[in-house]
Amino acid sequence: MAVPLLWTSTPVLTTRTRCSSLHAHPGVDLLGVSCVEGNVDVDQVVTNTLTVLDAAGARHVPVARGAERPLISTPFYSTDVHGADGLGDLQIARSTRAPVGVHAVEFLAAWIAESPQRVMLVTLAPLTNIALLLRTYPKVSANIERIVTMGGSAGQGNATPTAEFNVWHDPEAAAVVFGGDIPMTMYGLDVYFSLGVPLAQVEVLMASPQTAARLGGTLLMSQIYRAADPTREAMLTLGDYGAVAVAADTAGARFERAPVEVVTDGGISRWQTVVDRRPHRDSEPAERRLAAQPMDITVGVDADRYVNLWVSTLLSSRGT
Repeated sequence: MAVPLLWTSTPVLTTRTRCSSLHAHPGVDLLGVSCVEGNVDVDQVVTNTLTVLDAAGARHVPVARGAERPLISTPFYSTDVHGADGLGDLQIARSTRAPVGVHAVEFLAAWIAESPQRVMLVTLAPLTNIALLLRTYPKVSANIERIVTMGGSAGQGNATPTAEFNVWHDPEAAAVVFGGDIPMTMYGLDVYFSLGVPLAQVEVLMASPQTAARLGGTLLMSQIYRAADPTREAMLTLGDYGAVAVAADTAGARFERAPVEVVTDGGISRWQTVVDRRPHRDSEPAERRLAAQPMDITVGVDADRYVNLWVSTLLSSRGT
């Protein structure tokens, strides 16, 4: 049975083909995509999302425009990494479609409430829309099976020495979602760069007759990231896509269960996701333990399995 899935997304340079691969995956029923500002403003995110879905032959998948700014923080866009348009400034022909006529929070609430099966949320962006959803419509939690989030880190950060970008961008929203009682899987920076596509496979994608595959190859080729291990062939990372792969195929990942809290007060540790991996934590006094419930922390992935899944799915897609 296909997993009914809702998507909250900010298409970015390293993973902007993810809607294509997700829509085409046989084990996933993509119900819709909600957009939130993050790497670029929300209107650009909407355009990018519609463009990628068009390429995937998924024009029927509804897209909703969501939050224009974080709950409290000032927006900060990463155009220096992902281009002014969030898609590498590659002059890709853009979709002429429009999003649905309701806000993403209303859109998510309706789809979740009306689904005959419990849905899974996969988030690859700041968690603003999800925090607003859970605060405005708390009863929808009962029909959410799990939230798989690309965000956080059990180690170092990228936006700051301790904070990952999606959590750093809206830490208060992350604190709301991480502090809830919905089962969660965190796909963080610890494994973010694990999924590298060899250049030979990228070239196969670029030569494909399938629109989505060609787009995926072109966008991957524009990356500036390389494998951390200099002894290996240059690899182009799939980044956020790993969270999609974990949601669709959990057998390809290894997890540890640990509580996670988001630091929202001042200091250099603000925005950090604090992960308590101490084996003896349960025997510690309450004041020395995190109050949050344990979640699944992704600590390893089968890179070949997930990369092959992504490549084969794009090559078999029927884009327009």
